[in-house]
Amino acid sequence: MKKQKSIILKMDEPLAISNPFDLLTEEIIFAILDSLNDDAFAKKSFSLVCKSFYFIESRHRKTLRPLSSDLVLRTLKRYLFATELDLSLCTRVDDAALTQIASSRSSLRSINLSRSRLFTHNGLSSLVANCAGLVEIDLSNRAALTDTAMAAIAEAKNLERLSLARCKMITDMGIGCVAVGCKKLRFICLKWCLSVSDLGVGLIAMKCKQIRAMDLSYVPITEKCLPPILELEHLEDLVLEGCSGIDDDGLATLKHSSKSLKTLNMSNCQNVSHVGLSSLTYGAECLQHLILAYSLSMTADLAKCLHNSSGLQSIKLDGCSVTTSGIKAIGNWLASLKELSLSKCKGVTDECLSFLVQSHKELRKLDITCCRKITYASIDSITNSCTSLTSLRMESCSLVSKDAFVLIGQRCRFLKELDVTDNEIDNEGLKSISRCSKLLTLKLGICLNITDDGLTHVANGCSKLKELDLYRSSGITDDSITAIAHGCPALEMINIAYNDKITDTSLISLSKCMLLKGLEIRGCHSVSSVGLSAIVMECRQLMVLDIKKCTNINDNGMIPVAQFSKNLKQINLSYCSVTDVGLLALASIKRLQCMTILHLSGLTPNGLAAALLACRGLTKVKLHTSFKPLLPQSLFEYMEARGCVLHWRDKAFQVEIDPKGWEIALYGRSHEAA
Repeated sequence: MKKQKSIILKMDEPLAISNPFDLLTEEIIFAILDSLNDDAFAKKSFSLVCKSFYFIESRHRKTLRPLSSDLVLRTLKRYLFATELDLSLCTRVDDAALTQIASSRSSLRSINLSRSRLFTHNGLSSLVANCAGLVEIDLSNRAALTDTAMAAIAEAKNLERLSLARCKMITDMGIGCVAVGCKKLRFICLKWCLSVSDLGVGLIAMKCKQIRAMDLSYVPITEKCLPPILELEHLEDLVLEGCSGIDDDGLATLKHSSKSLKTLNMSNCQNVSHVGLSSLTYGAECLQHLILAYSLSMTADLAKCLHNSSGLQSIKLDGCSVTTSGIKAIGNWLASLKELSLSKCKGVTDECLSFLVQSHKELRKLDITCCRKITYASIDSITNSCTSLTSLRMESCSLVSKDAFVLIGQRCRFLKELDVTDNEIDNEGLKSISRCSKLLTLKLGICLNITDDGLTHVANGCSKLKELDLYRSSGITDDSITAIAHGCPALEMINIAYNDKITDTSLISLSKCMLLKGLEIRGCHSVSSVGLSAIVMECRQLMVLDIKKCTNINDNGMIPVAQFSKNLKQINLSYCSVTDVGLLALASIKRLQCMTILHLSGLTPNGLAAALLACRGLTKVKLHTSFKPLLPQSLFEYMEARGCVLHWRDKAFQVEIDPKGWEIALYGRSHEAA
């Protein structure tokens, strides 16, 4: 692209420009492309404007994510300046492909092979030998990799990030090779590496002194590898989730803790109590985030051991048992918490929660999901003390009265996320919440007291809303959905499943929300192919579509889906009136990865087989077991080789006989046939 040239105009001489876009500098065009990073189709359209734009777009793109293995080399040839290659959608990358990638792109800095199954250590050797600048490799889920592959990786001397999650055949010997060869490592993930022990983890800690983060989730280690880990000068993030070999006795032997550690995750560590945690965190002056979900009980003793952690900003206690004395002790901490999660914690009461929030008034995020003992009093204390909340999750707080929700809108005007699923909120509560003009996410599933009046207030007051969940909120009709469509143009996801008053009118209205990415309308029996066609024709960014039990949607709806929803990744067609024709039409959607197709009465074995073969990007399909004996074994082998997992379900046919969708009658396949 030519740089912008100065142009001298004469008063009597018109300016002759063959291509007006030539007046734009490359920097300006790069800035335009930066704003299109989230929309691949917009970038493609941009590149087709003219030859110069086509060339510049190829120079601008640094990250590539080919849709299939067949497109990898063609994509690399077009985008010569890309240095990051994400092959997570390419299951058939083999050694030959890796060798070609390495020879054609020596400047490669990052590669994701987390779903590729066919390569071996030979391909990795070629990759590492030719791409000396590699700083990141993701080999997660490659269960067949062995220590020989790790020996190849060890030659990547500049490697900084390595993910080996679920590489279950790699042993301490392979990890030792990496430790010796990759001394610049800053991050390593060994999650579910079941053949790695203290020896391998210890070697990483002793040899790779630049480590910032380690994920050792469910690795069979003990406290023996912890001393060298805690001596790492730059360690900030340590994940020990599910490490059952670590216990109090072992932690008691530790002589010091990490001075640099900022985040510690000890979820599901069943053999650690406050005694062991105290040994691990004593002197951890920089600790900011602590995750103890489904492990320790929050007692006064546990709270006491963290009393002096003045830098602590967030703690997650999801699923833990708590005591009143323990929660109150958190209120006496020197730290001023910004984030607290008590989701599904047994023992949370009005008394202890009110005391806690009065002591931590700077809270920004609070999760009290399924805290079933709290009442109006807790919400009164929360909203009165924590007026700067940006996120409040309180699903299934069944004793909280409807009046409490009015307080949320009156006092917490900075909320961006609110989850009141399965609560007693009514229209007055929604009217108050509509004052939260910054709201981005609102979840109102199973809120049986709300109607169009309340939701219309939300539409008028929360124009920035991106996600709205109305699952089984049966008082909602087309009127309020139309109001939402007009008042919330930035909407990206909406769930109106099992609302029997919703018709095509709602979908036609929602078609004005051009940014819509997720649509869940399962069980909306009055919705038809007409409404679905309207929404897919306008909402071209749609990625997730759930039309389960929409019995009036048939092949006439699938054809426009196939034509316009080129971004679609996931679809649920169960119980619809789609036949072989409609299913086969979806094969043109190259990005389609997941399908659920249970109880399609118009689907035949031949039609299913043809669709599975044609949809080349599929990674997961849920099917009814009745089809299994009707399909050839060769098809299963082919799908598996292509990287697609078939999940077989033996679910009986379900018929909803209650208008509200609560009462389910189960019928066998014989009833379905009848």
